[in-house]
Amino acid sequence: MLTTLLQTLRQDDTTLLAYLDKLETRFATVEPHVRSFVPLDPAEAGAERFDRLRTEAAALLAQYPDPDTRPCLFGLPLGVKDIFHTDGWPTRAGSQLPPEVLAGPEAAVVTALRQAGALVLGKTVTTEFAYFAPGPTRNPHNLAHTPGGSSSGSAAAVAARLCPVALGTQTIGSVNRPAAFCGVVGFKPTHGRVSTAGVIPVSQTWDHVGFFVRHPADLELIMPVVSADWEAVSNTAVLTRPVFGVPTGPYLDQADKAGRAHLETIIADLVRQGHTVKRLAVMPDFATLREKHLVVMAGEMARVHAEWFAKYGELYQADTAVLIEQGQIYRPTYIQ
Repeated sequence: MLTTLLQTLRQDDTTLLAYLDKLETRFATVEPHVRSFVPLDPAEAGAERFDRLRTEAAALLAQYPDPDTRPCLFGLPLGVKDIFHTDGWPTRAGSQLPPEVLAGPEAAVVTALRQAGALVLGKTVTTEFAYFAPGPTRNPHNLAHTPGGSSSGSAAAVAARLCPVALGTQTIGSVNRPAAFCGVVGFKPTHGRVSTAGVIPVSQTWDHVGFFVRHPADLELIMPVVSADWEAVSNTAVLTRPVFGVPTGPYLDQADKAGRAHLETIIADLVRQGHTVKRLAVMPDFATLREKHLVVMAGEMARVHAEWFAKYGELYQADTAVLIEQGQIYRPTYIQ
């Protein structure tokens, strides 16, 4: 778990560098197959990935020579979805647009994590502008399968043990879906709980910053750093066996037969293990909600991309272009 890793990294001056050596070996073995990170352009990113990481680690060690004063995320390698602006790294957002056009101040959440001692391992692959056009990332459990989108690289990187924590975003299902596909923990906080400042928007109304980790308890170390009003909950207040809710109605009706059959298998397993499962009728007006969600998302994305699309429209993937063109028909008063 993350607690153990961070305790180890803080204990002396050699542990962090030794850990990076091991991570580099795994990266060289696994990443060429999974393709979860955006490849470096030496002209833009400077030093080779792990040389850069060791330089930053050395600076961190020099800044905090006393292990007792080292910050809570000291030496934590972090994957950052490539729609978060990050100082020292270009932002391409999975697109062919010139990165200088997309540049902006570092995302508030990235700054907070860095100030707590995290080290940016690199930018993770995203679908183009966090919509549908996929990148090259593959599912580490089966390279012939999708990792899910749009936070594909972040989920795959954590699942492949290339980094213990990665940033993602969700506008529709871009944290929950790839987390499920890749078998890791995906957490989407309540809207606005974590700042989206410095993140290229899809829809400011629906966008959330989210996280990928390997264990739910890892979030107890991350969330106080990025959410000022985060409140820890005592273990005594947590139910020993959670109650699981399963939606019924139009939302679940979208699933195909194979998906429904698999869900019922999981439900049966949970019941056999002694958990309580409750079936709940939710969102009876799901079709209307989905339509309105798409209207807002398309309209707001068209506004974000108005200047870029006018100048570089031919560089956009077809799926993204269709959404932007659809959004252009909506007036701002209609989507506010």
